[in-house]
Amino acid sequence: MHDSSSSSPFVRAYRQMMERAKNRLEELEQAEKAAFPQLNASIEHAAEKAVEVGELTREEAQLIGGYLKRDLEDAGHYLVVTGRDLRAWLRFDLELLEDRLLDFFQRGVDQSRLDLLEFETSPGRAEEEERYYCGEITGPGTLQCERCGECVAFYAPAAIGSCLACEGTSFLRVTDEP
Repeated sequence: MHDSSSSSPFVRAYRQMMERAKNRLEELEQAEKAAFPQLNASIEHAAEKAVEVGELTREEAQLIGGYLKRDLEDAGHYLVVTGRDLRAWLRFDLELLEDRLLDFFQRGVDQSRLDLLEFETSPGRAEEEERYYCGEITGPGTLQCERCGECVAFYAPAAIGSCLACEGTSFLRVTDEP
């Protein structure tokens, strides 16, 4: 497990933004709007709240919100394309996740599945895998160093550090997909 930076202000901000987005999603569940725009609006609302209460600057909130959107879009895309479950995307046992974190990802990803067309038409989606870089914040899952292949598991939101094996700074999400 790679959790050396779990006390970082940005990791706390990621968790807080995730909670706010989850709360906002629960409020919007009754609406008949499309799922993907709801999810994006929920994350943007959470980012605005972080700015409003002085937790983050507008730029920081946009950056953290972008990380959260990236993780949910990546999970949703994987589930739609492969038909597999969240356990395969995370590449570890779901029991290791905190209940509220698991609930957030399942709700966000399940709603994202409904908007398959959005994922299929996303620029760059088919051509290239999403890269994760040192210094970014990621949600739960397993990342693999592009340089040496070393895997790092994240069981909670955390800052991505350089590879412990080779100091590489670029990673790809690893799933159970062969």
